[in-house]
Amino acid sequence: MSDLRDPPSSRGRVVRSLLLTAVIVLGAATLRSLFLAVAPVAGEIGAELEASAALVGLLTSIPVLCFAVFSPLAVALLRWGGSYFALTVTFVGAVIGCFIRVSGGIEAALLGTAIIGMFLTVGNVVMPVIIGREYRAHRVHMMTGIYTSALNVGTMTVTLATAPLANAVGWRWAVTVWAVFPLAALACWVPLRGLRAAFLPTADPRPEGARAGGSAWRNGPTLLLAAAFAGQAFAFYGITAWLPSMLTDQGYSGAVAGAIASVFQVAGIAGSLMLPVLTIRSTLMIGVTSVAIGWLTVPLGFLFAPSAWLLWCSLGGLAQGGGITIVFIMINMLAKDEHTKAGRSGTVQGVGYALAAAGPLALAALHEATGAWSAALVAVLIAVLVFLGAGLLVAHQLQGGRGVSTPRAPCDRPEAGG
Repeated sequence: MSDLRDPPSSRGRVVRSLLLTAVIVLGAATLRSLFLAVAPVAGEIGAELEASAALVGLLTSIPVLCFAVFSPLAVALLRWGGSYFALTVTFVGAVIGCFIRVSGGIEAALLGTAIIGMFLTVGNVVMPVIIGREYRAHRVHMMTGIYTSALNVGTMTVTLATAPLANAVGWRWAVTVWAVFPLAALACWVPLRGLRAAFLPTADPRPEGARAGGSAWRNGPTLLLAAAFAGQAFAFYGITAWLPSMLTDQGYSGAVAGAIASVFQVAGIAGSLMLPVLTIRSTLMIGVTSVAIGWLTVPLGFLFAPSAWLLWCSLGGLAQGGGITIVFIMINMLAKDEHTKAGRSGTVQGVGYALAAAGPLALAALHEATGAWSAALVAVLIAVLVFLGAGLLVAHQLQGGRGVSTPRAPCDRPEAGG
């Protein structure tokens, strides 16, 4: 198949659009499902492998730590081999890690998990770059929303289906079956790009006359956006980890608490899709403010009116889906060439996931020290305020055009993007 940027026929545009959308959706599902699939069967894994709860817990925490630690290496790979090659590496490496994880005892499980985490880190960095490159500017917001909603759909799918699968075929097959996501994404990606373009490293070209963007660590808007993402991610991972426990401490049964907490996750799918509509029809600043207001209802609501849990979980769920979406939208607006965009994406996500990994631990420590959840909820409140302040500053600079580059629609963007 010819290059994406070659002028295709009308039928070819439709086929490429469908393939590209499938790659984005399946790729997004890959980035969370492969490591979260072990959570529903953690008990079975620990029993069979004779591993402690702490060791089994590493099977879900190692990838998040990888997201922080290996982001610079992911950026280096993307700049050396190009975004197309990096996406192929993501899918292939993730599949390899899946099979290593179930090939032996706890050592193999930990090694496979680390391999999965490293390659998914590449995917985290490259997916926003792919969206910004392959879609025209007026489609980037909506495709980013589809991408982030697919993250939640993948999470929800493995959470619901892994335990029943394990009952039928055992935990090893139950967690390995989710390699179908990267395999299916690869099956769409290779025909779309062709074998040579998909598997041979080719650095992404910079626009003619473009200057190097410099270190992302010296770029003010990038650091502010990293702070915004850190606030969003800290709040999300902290609430996701401990919301069921907060609810059981209020007298709900474990089953009911789990069902209530699922509202928070399901609402995130809607929030991911609604946020782009809001930013397209209004402004980024309104989008950031709306997300922050929704997020603030969670700590404030559970502090002062916990009985209205459905309202707080719904509003907070919409906000967490919209929060990660608007961060990725702004990543795409921070630079117009893939080389610089990769550095921005890696820095923002590296910092964000480093604090995200600390979120559940910090909330647990505050709860243990105080014997209540009030201090933990205040910590979430502070994290949301960090997101609000830093996010508004980035949005203001993007809209004012100071020190950043808004995306435009060059003539060689594929018609798949509209």
